[in-house]
Amino acid sequence: MHLILSDLRSGSRGPEHAHEVHLRAAIDWLCRAQDVRDGCPDAGGVSAGWSFEDGWLPSYPETSGYIVETFIAASRVLDRPDLLARAHRILDWELSIQAPDGAFPGHFGEPGSRPVVFNTGQIMHGLMAGYHELARPECLDSAVRAGWWLLGHQDPDGCWRRHVHNGVPHTYNSRAAWALLRVALAAREPSLEQAARRNIDWALTQQTPCGWFDSNAFTRGQPPFTHTIAYAIRGILESGILLRSEELLAAAEKAALALARKQRQDGWLAGAYGDDWVPKASYCCLTGLAQVAIVWERLVSEKGRGSEYEVPIQRALSYLKRCHHIDGKARPHDGAVAGSAPIWGAYSRFEFPNWAAKFLADALMMSMVERSIPAPPPLAAEMRSVV
Repeated sequence: MHLILSDLRSGSRGPEHAHEVHLRAAIDWLCRAQDVRDGCPDAGGVSAGWSFEDGWLPSYPETSGYIVETFIAASRVLDRPDLLARAHRILDWELSIQAPDGAFPGHFGEPGSRPVVFNTGQIMHGLMAGYHELARPECLDSAVRAGWWLLGHQDPDGCWRRHVHNGVPHTYNSRAAWALLRVALAAREPSLEQAARRNIDWALTQQTPCGWFDSNAFTRGQPPFTHTIAYAIRGILESGILLRSEELLAAAEKAALALARKQRQDGWLAGAYGDDWVPKASYCCLTGLAQVAIVWERLVSEKGRGSEYEVPIQRALSYLKRCHHIDGKARPHDGAVAGSAPIWGAYSRFEFPNWAAKFLADALMMSMVERSIPAPPPLAAEMRSVV
């Protein structure tokens, strides 16, 4: 209740500490989110988060997948080798739940859950981290099988319309296409690379003249959350970097720059935007803000220091840190990041999703060490097109 009362008060944001303080708190919370599943059938995965209604939620295959890369990066930044063991535990669990056809279960993997394109793609990111950074060749084999499943359910125009959330196409599946591209280049599979390119090409058809993306919300006809906007941008941006495509980089930057110009001086971005970047929410989607900061950080790393994104990055990180709950008491909200600010905003209302902590941690580490997360593959193995 005190969290709600705190958000009700004007200017109730918490204190802002050094990046490392917030990073340690976020990583410790992710560790607790993994430990609460010990002794459960989904042990090894990371709880989807904590909600006011349900408490700790089951392990979430999708986001546990890309938390692998966060644990690996944090093990180096914080000098915590124990986090590598946690990454291995996630991978062991993910490998155990892969279907014979290569897909991974959607939602929490409960009986009857159907595989989802996006979810499978995010697990593939974790598998690639396991292959490149933890020297686990079985992870690449698993990712390739998942890639063939993605290709098998792709329409000729590159869009995924089957096995998608709410049965509608999503531009943000570009983040799954980025995973598919990483797998294709590492495994030297031209057909998978072509499939990834087709989806990115389709995503570009959804970009309007101002840089905004249509077909990018969870449900048809709704404005997309900043969360899914950032997903779409990141998938296109990273694919552009891998393929050395100026067209893709320009498309990603068009959207990223528009968001930088919409940011308030205190770092806030609206939780959702309509075409022409019209704000459609009075709350901030915190995970989306962290993701947008990561996009800006990646553009800075590509363009060099001193770019127009430096100030927006610092504003975003400052806002996120002021919204980050730290009390040192290891309670469910200690080190957690809410879905929205205020906490009753429409995105992940009254919840602390694990992906919000993951993206805050990534944004902080990328600011601290100026290194991409996920890390570039050894010897740029994914930089060579095989088409």
